[in-house]
Amino acid sequence: MNTLLRQYLAETPVSAEQPRVTPIREQVQGPAVSPAAALHHDQIHALVRQLFFQHEPAPVRHVGFAPVEPSTATAALCLDVARVLAEEGRYDVGLIDAHSDSALLQTQLQIPSPNHAPVAWPIGPRLWMVPRQSWLPDACGQRTAELNLSRLRELTSEFDFSILWCAPFSWFTASIGHACDGLVLVLTANKTRRLVAAQIKDQLSKAQVPLLGTVLAERRFPVPQGLYRSL
Repeated sequence: MNTLLRQYLAETPVSAEQPRVTPIREQVQGPAVSPAAALHHDQIHALVRQLFFQHEPAPVRHVGFAPVEPSTATAALCLDVARVLAEEGRYDVGLIDAHSDSALLQTQLQIPSPNHAPVAWPIGPRLWMVPRQSWLPDACGQRTAELNLSRLRELTSEFDFSILWCAPFSWFTASIGHACDGLVLVLTANKTRRLVAAQIKDQLSKAQVPLLGTVLAERRFPVPQGLYRSL
């Protein structure tokens, strides 16, 4: 995993204090869906353990996931992470729409919303959907005021864990990072340049936004057909 981080951010070995990298294999080419889904689920579990339960010295409970590339979809990743946390059965988990100008998170995930959407509503055992309107009125757009960020902090504090679906990295995303414990950058395989990732890392450091780790998305692993037949 450290090799992947060096590939994008540095040439020197990664120390224990630097963010960890977890590659997410979102799709395995071929007709067999179940093995790929099982692999993906295992990797989400590994990501959750590493990010939330093995982080020192301070615990991590409220995390924003922000892609580097605007074309990289991260809504499903955020939902997967939130579901795995909720599966523990001991924690209340909030899935929070912290985007600014994209389609609403519940729309992208095809999650039904109540006719009169409350601040949050349950979408699974101990899992809650928190819509964008609960902290960022439509009229605000990207002109995020401190009052909005304060409201966002209040919402995250109502859950044991919260996953914030963030916009591609920008000043707006960095401001969201101040409303939670930090950000996880989602890099795109064969697309995100090491120089760009390093620049964003420096910008987060200057903005005093913790970079909790990186995830490598959209990796593709061709598997011979003969191997699928043996599964």
